Amino acid sequence: MADASDQAFYDRADAHIELSNEQIKTHGDLGGVSASMMFGTTRFNAWASAQNFKSGAEMADAREALLKYFCDQYRLMLEDNLDDHINNFSQYMQVK
Repeated sequence: MADASDQAFYDRADAHIELSNEQIKTHGDLGGVSASMMFGTTRFNAWASAQNFKSGAEMADAREALLKYFCDQYRLMLEDNLDDHINNFSQYMQVK
């Protein structure tokens, strides 16, 4: 994960979130937009990973390591964001 001081990392993430928020306004389907964002992330990560290999067979050999890396990273990031929302629920959800 990026260093907390890497503002460009957070700016890119915020741009993706902003796009998803706009799609929610347009389509009104929070679950569908969330699923589309996750699918897009996995599709992009598969493509980005493929850039490091010379063949599908070589990539297939690394499949389990790739899955472990991305699943571990997703879990760490999700844990951090869940904890952040738990600790700041009233502020983020504007609960009175």
